[in-house]
Amino acid sequence: MTILDEIKQCKICHDNLPLGANPTIQGSTNARILVAGQAPSKNVHLTNKPFNDASGVRLRSWLNVTRDVFYNPKIFAIVPMAFCYPGKGKSGDLPPPPICAQKWRKTLLQYFNKVELTIVIGQYAQQYHFANFTSVTEQTKQWQTQLPNIIALPHPSPRNRHWLEKNSWFERDVIPILQTTTHKIITKIK
Repeated sequence: MTILDEIKQCKICHDNLPLGANPTIQGSTNARILVAGQAPSKNVHLTNKPFNDASGVRLRSWLNVTRDVFYNPKIFAIVPMAFCYPGKGKSGDLPPPPICAQKWRKTLLQYFNKVELTIVIGQYAQQYHFANFTSVTEQTKQWQTQLPNIIALPHPSPRNRHWLEKNSWFERDVIPILQTTTHKIITKIK
């Protein structure tokens, strides 16, 4: 049994989650791109498919990849900070419960030992992955010093449209380089 199988059977938070436990994760030991997200949305929970929602549509657009490529576990490992839907809060989904990261994250990141690019999405993932994290905007602005191995992105949620409008440099400057970097890795695999 792999660590992915163990995670998919995890029920640690079951009684504390509004829809119970349904851990959602994707990957293989051969995965070359790791998407470090926050926590599954309700739709992801119901379909058990990572980023199977409006955020996923935007993320795949940013990466310029098809659904087939994105959902190929030999290419993409999709590893949220928490593996189950945390529930709804006042301004969107609740934060990922920290117990998932505490229990699984270090071992899991070692499992994905062929990753060439880690895409760190949103505040909670960035707080974990970047020691000097101050804000999503500041972390994302450092994209040139992070690539080619890691890059911070804002969350692709439709709720972030104001951030994208205010920070037009992101889609103008960062996305083309992200697409080129991603494409180079995918091309090597095929």
